[in-house]
Amino acid sequence: MPALPSLNTAESNVQPGKSYLIPLILVTSLFFLWGLAYGLLDVLNKHFQEALNVTKTRSTLLQAAYFGAYFLISLPAGIFMTKFGYKKGIITGLILYAAGALLFYPAASVLSFDFFLISLFILASGLTFLETAANPYITVLGKPETSEFRLNLSQSFNGVGAFIGPIIGASLFFNEGGAKASNDLSSIQAVYLVIGGLVLLIAAFFWRTPMPEISEGQLVSNASQDSKPLFKHKNFTGAFIAQFFYVAAQVGIAALFINYCTEAGVGIDNQKAAYLLSVSLVLFTIGRFVGTALMKKIAPNVLLFVYAIINVVLCSLVVWTSGHFSVYALMSIFFFESIMFPTIFALGVKDLGHHTRKGASFIIMSIVGGALMPYVMGILSEKGTATSYIVPLFCFVVVAWYGWRGYKTK
Repeated sequence: MPALPSLNTAESNVQPGKSYLIPLILVTSLFFLWGLAYGLLDVLNKHFQEALNVTKTRSTLLQAAYFGAYFLISLPAGIFMTKFGYKKGIITGLILYAAGALLFYPAASVLSFDFFLISLFILASGLTFLETAANPYITVLGKPETSEFRLNLSQSFNGVGAFIGPIIGASLFFNEGGAKASNDLSSIQAVYLVIGGLVLLIAAFFWRTPMPEISEGQLVSNASQDSKPLFKHKNFTGAFIAQFFYVAAQVGIAALFINYCTEAGVGIDNQKAAYLLSVSLVLFTIGRFVGTALMKKIAPNVLLFVYAIINVVLCSLVVWTSGHFSVYALMSIFFFESIMFPTIFALGVKDLGHHTRKGASFIIMSIVGGALMPYVMGILSEKGTATSYIVPLFCFVVVAWYGWRGYKTK
């Protein structure tokens, strides 16, 4: 892989000891925006199964388009920001996000699932720019030793957007018991027009607001580490692997959540299942805040290990039990997976120095797990959705390994 170009117009102007509260707030708002996009995504799976008559397996192509964009666009996004800086990268991401959202209108007009996939890919390409910029940006705007805390706090607002998404979907996409969902996509057109307009407004706000630029060389805590090749950093390579499997688990669990609940045999319909998904994402958000507080007392890698083991147990209950108990176990997984992405990311980019942008791009690339594993789950789910949850069970075992051994820098 060729090295990224050196900093050009994006030289650092961060001043040690200076407060960057306003930039932190602005960048944190981005976490809410992509949380909202993701929260709506999992409702669309079930909605399109009925409105466009697609199978469970084919509906998971939504996740493939969404997370496939992360894999294909993350390195170009990293190169762009290395050359032009974080601010221009964020604005570019917001413009792509808005363009993808606005394309949902014609896609709904022609009732084309393939058109939706293209629109979602463009939208997710914008999110890739935002995530490639925002995650490392948060980690460097403050003391290195509190980077995990800062990133988890900002990621908590990602959870806020994520649980609002299913509420919107449940109330608009599955109203009247789902009857309207079978023959009308006007609600999707309205929702994504509003989202597109909001994102363009935020892009204009970013354009007019002064933002500091970052040089990752400031972060090197050991001079010898600055010359070490990126893939010699064991904490980074471990994070790349762990993040692949974590995102695979997170996306697969949510993608088939509504199917699982409606097949549990306890009288849950699409609308109620969508609301339960929103409750689960509330638990996810609460878990982010609780986990952030616990990291004041517990080492991030230890908390990651414990939470991953708990989710292995909960996935076992989802696969091999039934009824309300299994639905509650499925919902509980969201709480314990809440701290995993930001913790793996922060541990993975720690002490990478001038490799930070490139390392962040690779870790974002590993999100492709969310494009691949849900399709595998979709195939398994054709014989029963519960069986497919064996896949995230295995994924959480890998995450537990990273919290136990893989995070170490030497």
